[in-house]
Amino acid sequence: MADRGEKSKLTDLQVRNWIKAGEHFEQRADGDVAGLVLSWPARYAKPFWRLRYRFAGVPRIMNLGSYGDLSIADARDTARKLRAKVALGEDVSASKQKAKADALAAMEEKRNVRTVAKLADEYFERMILGRWKHPNIVRSRIEKDIKPRIGAMAARDVRPRHIDDLLKAIVERGAPTIANDVLRWLRRIFDYGVKREYVEMNPASAFDLNDAGGKEEARKRWLTRDELQTLFRAMREARGFSVENDLTVRILLALAVRKGELCAARWQEFDLDGAVWSLPEERSKTGEPIDIPLPPSVVGWLKDLKRLACGSDYVLPARKMQTRFVPHVHEGTLSTALGKVRHGLGRFTIHDLRRTARTHLEALGTPPHVAERCLNHKVRGVEGVYNRHDYFEERREALCKWANLLDELDRATMANVLPMRTAQSVA
Repeated sequence: MADRGEKSKLTDLQVRNWIKAGEHFEQRADGDVAGLVLSWPARYAKPFWRLRYRFAGVPRIMNLGSYGDLSIADARDTARKLRAKVALGEDVSASKQKAKADALAAMEEKRNVRTVAKLADEYFERMILGRWKHPNIVRSRIEKDIKPRIGAMAARDVRPRHIDDLLKAIVERGAPTIANDVLRWLRRIFDYGVKREYVEMNPASAFDLNDAGGKEEARKRWLTRDELQTLFRAMREARGFSVENDLTVRILLALAVRKGELCAARWQEFDLDGAVWSLPEERSKTGEPIDIPLPPSVVGWLKDLKRLACGSDYVLPARKMQTRFVPHVHEGTLSTALGKVRHGLGRFTIHDLRRTARTHLEALGTPPHVAERCLNHKVRGVEGVYNRHDYFEERREALCKWANLLDELDRATMANVLPMRTAQSVA
């Protein structure tokens, strides 16, 4: 059928008949609104509406939508509104194209926007990984403290108030030291962003430690023998304090190792028959491997944990696998659990258990250099450079004495008697 130029109104019946017959056409005008036409070239699956108009003497065509999506009545209403805009001096087709281009540009910008999370990840990859001795510490601050609060924000949109809110939230949860660490890393991350011209200013640059957790004082907290007895009794009597938590506290005390070293330990690192834990260099804070002698009581506790691990590769497998990003227990799990034990003692942290062990090792007559190696501290100064002896046997003797004392203190809580104190005992 030839194209029609008559001015009769199009009807749904007409259009449906054309579609049913497969009758394609370039355009058929609707007699109700000037310039409104229906087109159905052979290369298209269904007819679509167009508006023909002139702007500044130049013919223009604007697509309005397909017949299935836009009824005749809607097409006429849309065409009338557009013609009114043309009459007021607007090139509606150009406006639509510009709006579409702007929308696409906005989508592209949103897709490529450099968020704080992306900036932090790039900083970590380029400035920390392979350069920093303990990258996991920086990664932890990024994932646990920075990303959850401002990670989704565009880096260029972060203002000092956002930094202030983040630091306050960390301090309010009782972690001022972490707040200080987060501030240090935020300043470095945004300085990196300034250098790469991702951001124009560093929103954390005006803050100091007084705005975060305050000046950090060296901790002195340790547990006396009486306090250790009180702790053992409270752990035993606490409701909901699991066997795994109890054994973990005892092992941390007996070996004076760092919490993270035990939480991420695999069974392949242990020779329980030989009573040795071989801590690999990648998990040692010193960056060097160390063989840790295991007292008999610790070997027994580890065997209990292996039975409770139910075949896991990890000494302390994650308690809720479906919510964990790592297969071993989270480092904060023990602190949270211990915080619920009503021991009545002054506040102490898991890290204070290392200071406790160090203090009692000294009281038991352990030479300072051996006690320091028990804590996997490097020997300082010239002696540390030239003396490569690892004092393994000396450490075994010292840790066995210390573990025996812990056993004695624990038994005393069950017998309700105090152990005999020696001249070297600590008050």
